[in-house]
Amino acid sequence: MGFVAAANLVWEFAHLPLYTLWETGSAGEIIFAAVHCTGGDILIALSTIILALFLFGRPDWPQARAWPVFAAAIVFTVGYTIFSEWLNIEVREAWAYRDIMPVTPLVDAGLSPIMQWIAIPLAA
Repeated sequence: MGFVAAANLVWEFAHLPLYTLWETGSAGEIIFAAVHCTGGDILIALSTIILALFLFGRPDWPQARAWPVFAAAIVFTVGYTIFSEWLNIEVREAWAYRDIMPVTPLVDAGLSPIMQWIAIPLAA
């Protein structure tokens, strides 16, 4: 979980230029956003791995059924990310993408936050 937290902090800072906050926010607001989002990332990671363990784990995990648990956790994080991006961009208007953010077809979610929840768990 330490790696996941550190990697998410780096990712949050790295993809901030894809959000409008990068152009409109002060340095303090940008730093707060990255740290705040990393806290949320830690909660997402913990919640999804616990849910995946509950649904697919066994007492001898991770020696047994490691990949089903990891795959489920990635599916859960990506699913939550798509929902969260939609909710916070379209409904709450809590943040916005810049034109340079690549978005996925059909769901119009940013590619960077989706890739975050594929790359970091796989690296961990």
